[in-house]
Amino acid sequence: MKVVLHQTHGGPEVLQVAEAPVPEPGPDEVLVRVAACGLNHLDVLQRRGPGLIPGFKLPHVSGMDIAGTVAAVGPAGNGRAGKAATLAEGTRVVVNPAVPCNRCENCAAGKDGGCPSAGVIGATLAGGYAEYVLVPAANVHHVPDEVDLVDAAVVPTIWMTAWHALIEIGKVRLGETVLIHAAGSGVSTALIQLAKAGGARVVTTVSSDAKTDYARGLGADVVVNSTTGDVVAAVREFTGGRGADLVLDHVGPATWNTGIYSLAPRGRLVFLGNTTGNRAEFDLVYAYHFGLRLLGSDPYDRREFAAMLDAYWASTFRTPVDSEFPLTEAAAAQQRMESRRATGKIVLRP
Repeated sequence: MKVVLHQTHGGPEVLQVAEAPVPEPGPDEVLVRVAACGLNHLDVLQRRGPGLIPGFKLPHVSGMDIAGTVAAVGPAGNGRAGKAATLAEGTRVVVNPAVPCNRCENCAAGKDGGCPSAGVIGATLAGGYAEYVLVPAANVHHVPDEVDLVDAAVVPTIWMTAWHALIEIGKVRLGETVLIHAAGSGVSTALIQLAKAGGARVVTTVSSDAKTDYARGLGADVVVNSTTGDVVAAVREFTGGRGADLVLDHVGPATWNTGIYSLAPRGRLVFLGNTTGNRAEFDLVYAYHFGLRLLGSDPYDRREFAAMLDAYWASTFRTPVDSEFPLTEAAAAQQRMESRRATGKIVLRP
């Protein structure tokens, strides 16, 4: 099978197209023929180096967001038929990339997001930049017949990240004002729609006027060009001077203080990414004087992924696709992501 991997860190040029044997599924595993694989910023960050997630090693095959069809099913493990028994060859599936150990105390308690030995398909385990990928049977979910597999492939990471940050951690409430940075990104595409569905008012930022219509099309109430406008002033004006109840930040240092100063007293800032760096500085006195809550968005549990998918299939949510590339042009696809010109998801098609 064809696979795209990198054996060193560096620019897009380190991505290599190679031939590899098709893996055989072991107990409780499924071999998925990849129909589409969505790109994520983690693909780029780990290619640049160093690997960000414990367990990362070279050579590495990226690709966390995978949809395709079941090509083969391994035997049941420990004498149990389990989920694998329901997965006939040709079944259309989407993959949950988080792989818990299923042995630790957290996993036994149903809190597998806190599993200390968890792996991530496409981040610490071989991912979807390939014609086939091997995954645990417990990690595949049926895709409704009416859903295109490309549309299914762009859901997992961005929608699960957004769902967990906004609902589980941020606990968004009806009537609140939410500031969401970088509307053109995949996670913000999901965040804006989820916040509006939850009855919130949304202020969002874009890096160019060309992305304004895209953000408004997602439902944003106010769109601010962060390169030419004053985001804090726009939030204050929209809220009558009070500020936002909730800020969602997956950008990091570049937007951190904008979020801090946009918050209302006792407002919540949920941080869930670090695309501009790992360290941010802020005024401690300001933060504690106004009782600001800073909340890290930790890993999600398996139960949340299933709930998110059920809600997504039943909704009118949409995930725009910016562009599609053949697997052999993975380097060009990552260059498109790094350019910041994309609005929506970028997809590889083996």
